[in-house]
Amino acid sequence: MLQPKRTKFRKIHRLRSQSKGVSTRGTTITYGEIAIKAVSGGEVTARQIEAARRTIARAVKRGGKIWIRVFPDKVLTAKGAEVPMGSGKGAPDKWVTQIRPGKIIFEMAGAEPELMKEALKLATYKLPVNCKIITNEI
Repeated sequence: MLQPKRTKFRKIHRLRSQSKGVSTRGTTITYGEIAIKAVSGGEVTARQIEAARRTIARAVKRGGKIWIRVFPDKVLTAKGAEVPMGSGKGAPDKWVTQIRPGKIIFEMAGAEPELMKEALKLATYKLPVNCKIITNEI
């Protein structure tokens, strides 16, 4: 799964204001021909990115090329079940990426257009944000 090799700090502040507004970077197709674009905002975990990637790869029978345009660089912490309040922040639990509306999540190229469209549609079911499939208009 995706996660940083090393970080400056083990735990970070939980800034919920980062998810407000629309994405200004990574909003156009750069590498491929067809892509998944986020319509709503939220947090996508490394496991969800990997699940969507596997779904795409299996649907096109490992044909074509896939680009992952997001990277989970934010750590979320969690405390164990039935742990009393206090005694500090929990241990690092999972890696997430902040998604804003308009962000491209996956791109594809090098396979049949209908097959790629179907593969990306299956991948959108694995993601917790609302998405749409867009193509590169020339």
